[in-house]
Amino acid sequence: MALPSDTFATYSAIGNREDLSDIIYNVDPIDVPVIASIPSTSASHTLHEWQTDAYAAAVATNAVLEGDDATTDAATASSRLSNTCQISDKVARVTGTQRAMNSAGREDELEYQVFKKTMELRRDMETTVLAHVAEITGDSTTARKFGTLGTWLTSNLSEASGATTSTGGGNNARTDGTNRALTEAMVKTVLKSCFDNGGDPDCIVTGSFNKQVISGFAGNATRVKTAEDRKLMAAIDIYESDFGDLQILPDRFARPALGGSDTTADLWVLQKDMLALAYLRAVGIEPLSKTGDSDRRQVLVEYTLECRNEKAHGAVLDLSYS
Repeated sequence: MALPSDTFATYSAIGNREDLSDIIYNVDPIDVPVIASIPSTSASHTLHEWQTDAYAAAVATNAVLEGDDATTDAATASSRLSNTCQISDKVARVTGTQRAMNSAGREDELEYQVFKKTMELRRDMETTVLAHVAEITGDSTTARKFGTLGTWLTSNLSEASGATTSTGGGNNARTDGTNRALTEAMVKTVLKSCFDNGGDPDCIVTGSFNKQVISGFAGNATRVKTAEDRKLMAAIDIYESDFGDLQILPDRFARPALGGSDTTADLWVLQKDMLALAYLRAVGIEPLSKTGDSDRRQVLVEYTLECRNEKAHGAVLDLSYS
């Protein structure tokens, strides 16, 4: 049936206002479980330092004669560790014309862009902490970089053949080995090593693929279907080990990071209070000078990773992720 003659329809109209929703939909992840859950502390220098110590080995022969003179036991000095503060930033720039426009979904385009840059910076920070990048002290032509988590751990590792272990201290990166499938035995070996070295890890951090592998561990072989909630329990969110319960944190920014070129995956076993982010300058927003008809804002942070004692943590490395 055709439209009646001389009927004015939307197809001919040029004065109808557009229908543009006032909501902007973005599903890109902004959850950063590691940097959101470990402590924060302050740095007062570009070289941030802290100390570790250890007790003498326990012995079963500590017996002395009655009335004997006391013998002085040897004392050992604490160890002094350091990491370099790194500057990371994101810069938003919007023209004066665009700021004057009536934009859908936000009142001010610059404010919206600053918010996006802040979230992007946090994603960068999470990815960096969980990377394998050695410390760079920097100079006038080279940016400073802190030694990331993968450059500190040496004691409680499960690595594949072909891997070269970092010497620790944040100073050099390891070399990846041949990818292998994650097994529960690998995790249990690392947990035992952490315990034997004095650590009490409380979380496991890994990507989506190996999170699902963990859900298939033998410890989760019996799944319970309850009539009350009609849910099939098919995932492990808490891993109950021989040495305590560990929260499992799926992390989109653990290797292989989203959009990255990584060829292997990591599983971290962490004791959260034995890590910290030390801020020389906390995340802040600074207006930059105008050089024309636009406004710029710099979102900047200067921080480093404080690995308080690497023996508290462990990792299963060189894992498959598909």
